[in-house]
Parts: sequence; structure tokens; C-alpha cells
Amino acid sequence: MLHRPSRRALLAGAGISLFAIGSPRAQAAWQAKQYVNQPVGSPLFTALTDILAAVRTQTKGRLDVTVYPQNNNLPGSDPAALKLLQAGELEFFALMGGLLSAAVPAMDVQGLPFAFRSIKQVYALDDGPLGRYLDSECTARGIHRMSHGLFQNGFRQMNMRERAIHKVDDLAGQKIRVPDGEMFRDFFRTLGAEPVSLNINQLYAALKEGRVDGQENPLVIAETNKLYEVTKYISMTDHMWSGFNMIANRKYWSGLPEDIRRIVGKNVAKHVDLQRQATDDLNRRLETKLVERGMAINKADRVSFRAKLKGDFYPRWKKQIGTKAWSLLEEGAGRIG
Repeated sequence: MLHRPSRRALLAGAGISLFAIGSPRAQAAWQAKQYVNQPVGSPLFTALTDILAAVRTQTKGRLDVTVYPQNNNLPGSDPAALKLLQAGELEFFALMGGLLSAAVPAMDVQGLPFAFRSIKQVYALDDGPLGRYLDSECTARGIHRMSHGLFQNGFRQMNMRERAIHKVDDLAGQKIRVPDGEMFRDFFRTLGAEPVSLNINQLYAALKEGRVDGQENPLVIAETNKLYEVTKYISMTDHMWSGFNMIANRKYWSGLPEDIRRIVGKNVAKHVDLQRQATDDLNRRLETKLVERGMAINKADRVSFRAKLKGDFYPRWKKQIGTKAWSLLEEGAGRIG
């Protein structure tokens, strides 16, 4: 029997409509919500709205998805939204591997520190056996991960209020905001810093008020969240790769007609490529633009960071991620550790 989801009241907050203002809104056969933690205007939010607008047009309104920026201001943000998706209360979500790992431990492989030499290598691994293994691990936990649905965020950099990070010892005792993922916390504790887990929608205020000394994210996050207003320094460390997986509740996804699923998949693949290019271009431009905004940018000594991980950090995370995902990573990226 075809699965038609029951209609629940939307969580509090206004969504972004995909319908033209003033046009009659036909009753869609399938309605859904798409959450993303990025603000309106970010390359990822733009890509999602473009994908789902195209889907609505090409399905003649049969699938109607509303995109909610900043996770619709949901208390608990990404971790809470992931639980909603697994419970069937949220249909579509875009989430980084380091947070998706709360449900699928192998997904931490996407953010393993200093594992990838280039962004091109990340994409090749995700399009190959490693990506297919991650798909199967997600499926086993009630999550559908879209094929060629890995959006770009970029390599993560250190972004500080009052000091530049030139070598790893400069991090000693610094309070660094990190996402609510254990690998992030373990990594920064290993480097000698004090990790503080905060949702992205709390980050600006925490930096402004001095509750944290810095944060780490690709440059695009500093730009789209206006962190240049509350920080002074960016140190280029490339310590982790960061991206967003396009995922869906598996039961909801399986209940959609095959032609609708095919249309969604086609548009995800198309707009992921466009988003990757737009984000890469923006991250490159920001190295100049953020300096023009008054920030100081330096290249950090990455060798000193890697040296801190030579103890039990990698063995510990090999056990957590699993030997299968680890071996598939090393087949494409070389020996880790």
C-alpha cells in the first residue's frame, strides 16, 4: 500500500514558501518539511530551495516541500532535528557527517581530522565504495542518504576573537565552540583546547559576549553568519573537511512514487554540483574579502597539529567509526595516522 504521511502541525516558526506569491496553491499529494541549519542566502539554503522548487514544478505539484532555514528555530537544533527525522516527524534534512554520526557512527569518517588531501578526493570517495557503505549504514537506521547528495561546506579553519593560531600550542586553554559531536570535542581536547558545544544559532552571541574564545568552520560560515563582526583572526588549518548530507526519513522516501523519487534524485545531483562550485568559489574569494572586512588571516603550522594526534586518537576513532569504513577510507586516501 502506498504510504501517505499523516499531517501533523508544523513546529513553531515561519517556513519559506516555494510557491509564487498570489498564485493558487494546489493541494499536493505529498507534503513535507526540509530543515537546514544555515540562514537564508547561504549557498546551501539557496541550493535546497532551488532543488525543491524544481521538484514541485516537475512533479506538477504532487510533492510540495517547504524549506526551513536555521532548522525552523527548533530547540536543540541539529541533534533534535535528526531525532525528528528518525521518528518520521521530519521528512528531509541536510546534516554534516559529524552530527549524523549520533545515529550512524560510521558517518564520522567524513570529518576525520587530516584524512583528506583535497576536496576532489572527498567527492571521489563518496561516489565510490565508501559512499555506498555509508548509504547502507544509514538505511539500516531508517535514514535514506541521497546518491550524489553531499553538499560542500569546505575545510574547517580556526576563527578567533583575540589571538591568531600559528601552531598547536597557541590553542592551549582556549575555549573553542564546536558542533555537538564527540569527535569534535575529542579532537580539540587532544590539541589542548577546551571545546564548548553550542548550536550554530547561538554562536554569534557566544563570541560577542566572550563566552568562547573562538570557533572552527569553513570561511563561508564566518561570512554567512557575520562572524567577522565578533572575531578578528582566521588561521588556515584545514583540520577537517565539512559538508552536508542530503537525507530523508526512509519510510517517507520509500512511500513516494518511483517517478517522484527519480525527479528528486535528478535535481539533488544537479544542484549539488552547482552548490559545490558556488561554495568553493565563495571560500576562495573570502580569503580576500574577510581581510577587507578587517580580519587578519594566517597559515597555521599544520605539522604541529598532526603531531598531537600521534598517540591514541586515531586508534580510538578507528574503533568508533568501524574497521569497514576505516579501511574503505584508507583505500582511497592512504594510511591514516
